Amino acid sequence: MSDLVDFGFGTQIRKSPYFDATVKWGANAFSVYNHMYIPRDFGDPEQNFWNLVNHAVLCDVAVERQVQVTGPDAAKFVQYLTPRDLSKMAVGQCKYALITNAEGGILNDPIILRLEENKFWISLADSDVLFWAQGVAVHAGFDIHICEPDASPVQLQGPRSMDIMKALFGEDIADLKYYWLRHLTLDGMELVVSRTGWSSELGYEIYLQDGARGTELWDRIMAAGQEFGLKPGHTSSIRRIEGGMLSYHADMDINTNPFELGLDRLVALDKAHDFVGKSALLVIREKGVSRKQAGLILHGAPLTAPNTTFWPVMKNGKVIGKVTSAVYSPRLEQNIALAMIDSQDHELGAQFDVKAAQGLCKADLVEMPFYDPKKNIAKS
Repeated sequence: MSDLVDFGFGTQIRKSPYFDATVKWGANAFSVYNHMYIPRDFGDPEQNFWNLVNHAVLCDVAVERQVQVTGPDAAKFVQYLTPRDLSKMAVGQCKYALITNAEGGILNDPIILRLEENKFWISLADSDVLFWAQGVAVHAGFDIHICEPDASPVQLQGPRSMDIMKALFGEDIADLKYYWLRHLTLDGMELVVSRTGWSSELGYEIYLQDGARGTELWDRIMAAGQEFGLKPGHTSSIRRIEGGMLSYHADMDINTNPFELGLDRLVALDKAHDFVGKSALLVIREKGVSRKQAGLILHGAPLTAPNTTFWPVMKNGKVIGKVTSAVYSPRLEQNIALAMIDSQDHELGAQFDVKAAQGLCKADLVEMPFYDPKKNIAKS
């Protein structure tokens, strides 16, 4: 473990309840997400990937801030925020959803958790949905209260995560289904535990509801996981791109609509309920889209790091799109990428040129996700 180091950009960037613990356990670089520090480096990112897929990693994802909606109209309001049909969402269930604006652009792609009949958490990607939700509610006539609760998740992900959860909470935790949650207590700490995570692996998210006990929870999980090979880690770009998992501001943003991403299943345009962006999305569905997301194999030497800019995708010398996320997968022994390209060029087997950081390279359009396309691992 390393000595504590002072990271700082000023008080406008918040530290998570697990910040000191992650530094103690080896975090040596951070970035900013939802106005909060997130660990991005515990050493070799390839080793972090292998730790994840072979054993388990514990990640500080307190940056997934919660928008809490409570009150008699909570279910109606949350439904109004998202195109996804939530009419059959049960208490204790979680749903991946999109939040769209009046033009049908994506503002966030959260997990929605229904903790009680009239209590929801919207577990955010990197954008200010708390402000958006409060603004939408101002004159909308819903009987609700919106706030950010004291709730900070860690991710326990990997094939040994269930063994670690059993050591912490007992055998019954094995019955928790994919995309469901439970209210649990550990050493007096009130927790919400869900079978979710940003890894495409078997895993859990553990939401601490007392920010003063972050180090205690982190150390408790690490101690329970030692015999199962648990390592401190960070969200793996390699694994999430293998699984076709999207990153907000990279693979989509406010100018991206759900149909461009092939997420039609999350848009319930033929249901009776209204939601923000419904009329715009009806028009987009009717007209069709001019670009679509694609999976690419990039030929050439292994990438030494994920892309930090959007790389142009070209056909016959003309730019027809951009690579949004790219990384070398040591398991697949290939450079893999997510891209957004012109619809007319979106065809399996199509070949392009990509202006990557290391120079021009050839690319093939392939099916994605690149690994475990039916998410059997995460559901196992």
